[in-house]
Amino acid sequence: MASERSDLAPDTLTVAAGRPSREHDAPVNAPIVLTTTYHETRAPRPGDRIYARGSNPTWDPFEDALGALEGADLPALVFASGLGAAAAALSLVPSGGAVLMPRHAYAGSLSLAADLAAQGRFELHVVDVADTDAVLAELAGLAARFDAGHLMLWLESPTNPMLEVAELAVLTDAAHAAGAVVVADNTFNTPIVHRPLEAGVDVVLHSVTKWLAGHSDVVLGALVTSDAVRRERLLAHRTLHGAIAGPFEVWLALRGLRTLALRMERSQGTALALAHRLAEHPAVRRVRYPGLPSDPGHERAAAQFTGFGGIVSIELDDVATADALVAAVRLWLPATSLGGVESLVERRRRQPAEPQTVPEALVRLSVGIENPEDLWADLDQALHRATGHGASPVPAASRASREAGQLS
Repeated sequence: MASERSDLAPDTLTVAAGRPSREHDAPVNAPIVLTTTYHETRAPRPGDRIYARGSNPTWDPFEDALGALEGADLPALVFASGLGAAAAALSLVPSGGAVLMPRHAYAGSLSLAADLAAQGRFELHVVDVADTDAVLAELAGLAARFDAGHLMLWLESPTNPMLEVAELAVLTDAAHAAGAVVVADNTFNTPIVHRPLEAGVDVVLHSVTKWLAGHSDVVLGALVTSDAVRRERLLAHRTLHGAIAGPFEVWLALRGLRTLALRMERSQGTALALAHRLAEHPAVRRVRYPGLPSDPGHERAAAQFTGFGGIVSIELDDVATADALVAAVRLWLPATSLGGVESLVERRRRQPAEPQTVPEALVRLSVGIENPEDLWADLDQALHRATGHGASPVPAASRASREAGQLS
């Protein structure tokens, strides 16, 4: 069971969980099993693998490890993509029900929910998830119209890309009182920073593609729950809809998971230092990062999380300036997605599905594990080229600071 190693710290679990049994000459790492079917010597029984669309031994170690990391009583469920996992989670809403989502969230989840709502599957309502009173009022209104079990509250905190922070436990308790199931997308935080199940959330969603796998080379998703009945429903959806992951991709994700704690430590440290410097830069209108004491979500994040994540969003004067910044970087990679070892930069509103309330000139930075001073130097010169403002007065990094990987 995924809870067998729950006494270990998360950074230990990233290394220790999901290992093969300790037998003589057994491998230290779980092997890849490439098969479409399995030998049968009797009539199928519950738990038999039978066919690879339903089960693969390569999935088990990753699912065990992620379940343990999230503090679940059961193994996770891995999916072919984060959006595949989102589709399974939304399937928990009965036809004719309602879903309440943040107005800012992963664009794929918002687009999928909007598409299902347009088909008449459920009503979709969006709200500023950082406005606790507004969420509570919306929940109360929906609870008056829908029976218990027909509602879902979808949480994302911090939100993508605005980095708004919700009061997760307060909203979860209110949702349960309204008869709603609660899903939380924990992609940005990862279990290293926060474990939503401990706040009462029913189902945790991950785009494994991002921080968990961490190398921008696999597309996967996952769901985690401690409710056995709910897990069976999600498993049935995965099997019937064919949203299954390739064994090699899952093996790579488990390999990436082993360094999650170290990568998050590096990314968060650099992100905080960059956010402080960007806040002082004359070319930057606003920095969004919960680690800054001036950020609206700082107090909530500090109270709920063990860190502030590796994503920083900045607002520039206009679209032309934002696009010029992205074009001028040399070390940062202009690309969508996030959570890899390499640092990525993107003007989010270039994506058609991005909500209109996201500022046009907002640039999202996914901070990788490169030398922090090199990352800053590249951003600084790009801002100078994009805006004409003089370079920031921060002195060039010394050899010692580069070797230490520290930003002052």
